[in-house]
Amino acid sequence: MAIPLLNYSPVTQNSRVQGYEIPGDDQPKIYSTQNILSSTDTDDLIEAAYRQIFFHAFKSDREKFLESQLRSNQITVRDFVRGLLLSETYRNSFYKMNNNYRFVEQTVQRVLGRDVFGNDETIAWSIIVATKGIEGFVDALLDSDEYLDSFGDDILPYQRRRVLPSRSEGERPFNIKSPRYDEYYRSILGFPKPVFQTSIRRFVPQEQKPKAGSPELFMNMARGLSNSQPLPAQRVSAVSVNFRAGVPYRQVNFPINDPVAAAAVAKAKQGA
Repeated sequence: MAIPLLNYSPVTQNSRVQGYEIPGDDQPKIYSTQNILSSTDTDDLIEAAYRQIFFHAFKSDREKFLESQLRSNQITVRDFVRGLLLSETYRNSFYKMNNNYRFVEQTVQRVLGRDVFGNDETIAWSIIVATKGIEGFVDALLDSDEYLDSFGDDILPYQRRRVLPSRSEGERPFNIKSPRYDEYYRSILGFPKPVFQTSIRRFVPQEQKPKAGSPELFMNMARGLSNSQPLPAQRVSAVSVNFRAGVPYRQVNFPINDPVAAAAVAKAKQGA
């Protein structure tokens, strides 16, 4: 016999407070099948669904069959979200890499668009996961009154009320606040990895860097030469030196009166 959902008291949270908001860059974009005018709008809705549920989907993570059904209006956005939550990618990336408490927190953030109402709600939903499995947990979230009142069948879930009027910064996105892997599995996978740096790097602004022709460039070059080691003296043996080839030879041109000698010299030049 499955245990029903335990009662938990909702706390005052930003997503439950009604307020007047001016649209801006921090406001989430609402994707719905009610305002789709072309196939490009459907592509944007599918990409937004992958970002909402998976944060990022590789080519191997995409559900082609669900995408085809959504494009042909055979299923609703709520059914498409249910298919992504029950896919192998979501199981391997979130369900198998976290305990039930953390899995509940991440799924509530992605499906209901808000944080959990403390430990009471986390324990209540974790009991549903333990007794009904991930299928019963996903169905209970998508069939809840909060989901139907906030998103219905046609609106894609999003992080509600990110902008806080009383703060200079709004709430951080769920993918940054709640990483995919737990601390235990992060230690198994070996990250974050420490980076050891032997050399000290100093940042120099662009306007303070020496330009071409500056004396600082010559000084740096001179310091580099002064710090360099002198070349070792080469040892040359006198046996391997050809002194005869190293002596310069100069030929003196003088008139030759002997015709025989002149003919011999001319013949030698022709042979050379």
